[in-house]
Amino acid sequence: MEKPLLTLEKIDAYTISFELSNRVWEMVSTWESFEKWTLGKQFIESIDSVSANIAEGYYRHFKKDKINFYRYSRGSVGESIQWTEKARIRGHLSDEEASYILDELKKLPLAINRLIRYTETKLKF
Repeated sequence: MEKPLLTLEKIDAYTISFELSNRVWEMVSTWESFEKWTLGKQFIESIDSVSANIAEGYYRHFKKDKINFYRYSRGSVGESIQWTEKARIRGHLSDEEASYILDELKKLPLAINRLIRYTETKLKF
């Protein structure tokens, strides 16, 4: 059996988004109930879906399916940016926490685009 060219743990977009989602989980878990179950729930779902969609795409067989999930992941980055801003504006994240999250999120579109390009060029079907 041929060894995979790239493992999930070596995909920058995956490792960045996985670590970020765990950090955001830690932050949101300290919020009060109302904030946690309204804004926090959707924030966690959007940020978790970045790495989850990369993982799902990675384990798909066909190139087209992989790329679709990587694109879903890129869309979740945009959603996560807006939830970060809402959480900051509403006083649930400090400027420092929001800045950290946004800095990490802004790395992801380029990393996801590189993953898409890699998939397009290295896989046969």
